[in-house]
Amino acid sequence: MSQALKIAISGKGGVGKTTVAAMFSHLFMKKGHRVLAIDADQDANLGMALGFSREQLSEVRTIADDRDLIKKKTGGEPGVSGSWFSLNPKVDDIPENYVVSKDGIRLLQMGGASKGGSGCACPQSTLLKTLLNYLVTEENDAVIIDFEAGLEHLGRSTAKNVDALILVIEPGSRSLETAKSVIHLAKDIGIEQFYLIQNKWMEGLSSTDVSFTAEERVSLLGSIPFDPAFITADREGVAVYSALNDRLTVCFEQMLELLLKEMSGSPKSVQIL
Repeated sequence: MSQALKIAISGKGGVGKTTVAAMFSHLFMKKGHRVLAIDADQDANLGMALGFSREQLSEVRTIADDRDLIKKKTGGEPGVSGSWFSLNPKVDDIPENYVVSKDGIRLLQMGGASKGGSGCACPQSTLLKTLLNYLVTEENDAVIIDFEAGLEHLGRSTAKNVDALILVIEPGSRSLETAKSVIHLAKDIGIEQFYLIQNKWMEGLSSTDVSFTAEERVSLLGSIPFDPAFITADREGVAVYSALNDRLTVCFEQMLELLLKEMSGSPKSVQIL
């Protein structure tokens, strides 16, 4: 049996972090891990990328939008400013009640922590942070978390249990600047090592076009070439894994192997940017 792993994936909207989360979830499942994929992005798309139908997803409750659950667990009223709430709610009985399964992968959708004009989101955020901190308690578990660009869901204690934070970028300066902002936020909560995946990389681009400081400590896992297969999978609503050719699948497999070697303390096999 292998150790439990929690891998968080972040990046600017549209760079492909959900694609990476879906592919890593499938690859971990193929390796024999018990996989829990968590969609922590308010613009939830991970379920579709994993192959869940719209009908299946419409029947799944999201934690953040369950006002009764939030009030029961935290004592605070969602959307009410100034309400008292517990900073350490009991969450060990929550996950399975909100999980849907398909092809050996379990999906947990967090949902939006707040909506415009809804007031204070503190009880929701506290519940999400505590839940993420609680998850992964058994060997051979692999939890893949698809984050939004910020790290609002992470607290200091949660950060200690994130084994890897992967940043996904695409060609262009905006996604690179978002990645740098995430690094600075993550370092403030105790994360020290970061991994980078370059998506939609086209001929003529190289890793020298991307630069980080020594203090940012970013390791390049690899580059995903631009390919219409990703667009086709999204348009047809099929699992990303089933839509890719062998060349693209091997690309993801190699990046995951590099990540696992790096995390296990093996000799450096990734490029430090």
